[in-house]
Amino acid sequence: MNETEFRTLRQLSAETQISQRDLSKKVGLSLGSVNFILKELIRKGYVKVQRFKNSKNKVAYIYVLTPKGINERIRQTQRFLHLKIDEHERLTREIDDLRNEFENQKSIEE
Repeated sequence: MNETEFRTLRQLSAETQISQRDLSKKVGLSLGSVNFILKELIRKGYVKVQRFKNSKNKVAYIYVLTPKGINERIRQTQRFLHLKIDEHERLTREIDDLRNEFENQKSIEE
């Protein structure tokens, strides 16, 4: 699962009654990309779609995570958490190296 699928799955677990347009804004993707990702998540069995009538007399959809989808979201949360922690540690080391380099250059120039 890539990060965009993961972000979409997380958003759907937080807000099931959401339009694809609103979902695209919240996850920062185009409407077409969200449509494609939703179809993939449905195909993989992570999400199911239920139709309902909303207050404006239009048919709308509710996106519900399946048990398989919930398990996958938990698994992917753990995976992405480890990736982000590793990235944070790498960036922290890089920032420290740059600070040290800057301080060394600054002291040489003085």
